Amino acid sequence: MSQFDYIKEIAKYGLENDQEKLLSVLNELIEHSKNTKKLNFAIQLQSILKDSIRLQKNNSLTKVGSDQYFNRIEDKEVSDLILEKITSDYTLSNIVIEDKIKNELEFFIEEHHKIDILQQFNLPVSNKLLLHGPSGCGKTLASYVIAGELNKMMIVLNLGAIVSSKLGETSKNLSKIFKKASLDDCIIFLDEFDSLGKIRDYSQDHGEMKRVVNTILQLFDYLPQSSIVIAATNQKDMIDDALLRRFDNIITFSLPTEKEIKELIDLTLKDGQFKFKNKSITKQFIKECKGLSYYSIQKTLINAIKKSLFDKNRPINSLVTYIDTNIWMELIQSEKKSLGI
Repeated sequence: MSQFDYIKEIAKYGLENDQEKLLSVLNELIEHSKNTKKLNFAIQLQSILKDSIRLQKNNSLTKVGSDQYFNRIEDKEVSDLILEKITSDYTLSNIVIEDKIKNELEFFIEEHHKIDILQQFNLPVSNKLLLHGPSGCGKTLASYVIAGELNKMMIVLNLGAIVSSKLGETSKNLSKIFKKASLDDCIIFLDEFDSLGKIRDYSQDHGEMKRVVNTILQLFDYLPQSSIVIAATNQKDMIDDALLRRFDNIITFSLPTEKEIKELIDLTLKDGQFKFKNKSITKQFIKECKGLSYYSIQKTLINAIKKSLFDKNRPINSLVTYIDTNIWMELIQSEKKSLGI
């Protein structure tokens, strides 16, 4: 079935209130999305499904004024500040990055797998991670990998949106979110972390911003060791020095080298359904892709695959689709032009 067929069935069973069939089709769509390399969509669907099941289990009547009643009100307020909740199936095998970064991620993950050993010897556990570098170079994907490897839910926040829209309430809102994440043993992912520096350029209350920074410093200091904060930024130099010092690890992401571009192409084509007629042409494209991010390279390659798949001259029922290299070259050049490379 196509994605549209699944969506039609989901609408049908949803309107008929047939939960058993609805859940079955949703799970099929998640698997279909994974198989068609729509991994982010699959992860988001999975998170919605798990969150819905969790809420149904807790969906009992509560007495007005009880602790449970106020907890539900606070849960709703916190939910309004969260972009999405993600449960990830990503592992280190799903990411292409330079070896040094992969080793740092592996060690960070190992610390949390072996947290009992570290606590036995009263050793601190690294749980505050800053990822910085150009857009499209794997910062967000690295956070998905950590969540997947540790089997933890990740709460995704856009710090820029929270700060700019509700500046007067930012400290209170952040405290609520950290409290909620600590209770649920989640990962907090703070995107646009440099917003705390950029905000100084706006006509905002600088006193309030100082309070926000102090709040984050305190939240970082009292974060339980089993909880994790991952912050991402494209502009590390905009971040307050006191905040930078609170991170246990700061990892720098860069544009891919020729070695990593080849690994990314191999990973994208690993199922063997799509190939180049001439394997040696890969070297030419690796050189052509220099200067582009991981995201841009994979995006142009996947779009070239789609266009090759839709080619009217493609043999019907063919087990392998050969990628039109002329199309991919055009897409690469177009991407470079749009980025001013």
